[in-house]
Amino acid sequence: MNRTRSRTFTADQACAAAVEPARAAAEEIARPGEVGEHLGFQAEGERVVTHYFACLDRAYRGWRWAITVTRASRARNVTISETVLLPGAGALLPPAWVPWSERLLPGDLGVGDLLPTSDDDDRLAPGFTETDDDADRQMIFEYGLGRARVLSAIGRDRAVHRWHAGDSGPHTPLAHAAPAQCSTCGFYWPLAGALRLGFGVCANEYAPDDGKVVAADHGCGAHSEAAVIAPPSAEQPMPILDDLGYDLMPEESVPAAGSVDDEGAEPLGHS
Repeated sequence: MNRTRSRTFTADQACAAAVEPARAAAEEIARPGEVGEHLGFQAEGERVVTHYFACLDRAYRGWRWAITVTRASRARNVTISETVLLPGAGALLPPAWVPWSERLLPGDLGVGDLLPTSDDDDRLAPGFTETDDDADRQMIFEYGLGRARVLSAIGRDRAVHRWHAGDSGPHTPLAHAAPAQCSTCGFYWPLAGALRLGFGVCANEYAPDDGKVVAADHGCGAHSEAAVIAPPSAEQPMPILDDLGYDLMPEESVPAAGSVDDEGAEPLGHS
């Protein structure tokens, strides 16, 4: 195995000693008072040295001025080769650049905006790869005018995962509180093709997902077969008779009205 060797250079004495010329070059490109103390130097090549100075600009904390000096072979004079502002350890840096295609979020596309797709987009496949019945009928109806590209298996799987895990899937509070799934609702219109068994479109104007793709196991309170709870009845229930507060007596043991007992007591019902 061949290993790459990094060549180390010895700092040229004349270039290493050119601190003041390097500072003067930094002050020419910086605003007054923004060039700080000398932070050292580094040999970049044969008779090439870079001097570093602290940057005092509050907007560039942790940055440093890098001034590269050099001299020609057998020459005594040191000249300025390059001046630049470079970040140092702990410098405040902007976030890493992200391509626009990765920064784009749902809802960012506005009126008049165009969103082109690349030729190697793995979500799309050539149109001739679609061979289901719907595609054959379309090709017959539009002879020679079929779509150039169609949804690939990767694009379909991403859409299925996105729809099933989104707000129109089964894992939402709305679906958990629903009386039944969308697959049993009369307003559920199944999609055509391979996604027919798992997804459809809600056609209930009062549902929160009207006109949107919903999962078959999604649900909401606007289900067509939602049971109507009957209002409470106005009739009062029968009172409960408490037979523990008094003793029951047989009917024959009660004396008749106007009769006198053996001891000559007054008839019942008179004072």
